[in-house]
Amino acid sequence: MGEFGSFGKVLITIGIIMIVVGAFFLLGNKIPFLGKLPGDVAIQKKNFSFYFPITTCIIISIILSLIMWLLGKK
Repeated sequence: MGEFGSFGKVLITIGIIMIVVGAFFLLGNKIPFLGKLPGDVAIQKKNFSFYFPITTCIIISIILSLIMWLLGKK
């Protein structure tokens, strides 16, 4: 039962992560500042546009790291 118990915890963690990511995709465009922060790179030319939300990615990474740290803390 030991191996299956840890496998179950991994599956539950993956499921929670998938729920959070799914909610982010559903609600992401309803958060007004998301993707429009200072530091997000947007370049538009005639036939070319490039957008990389670097500041938004850093903030999301910090939030997810904090959540994972809190979940891993015993």
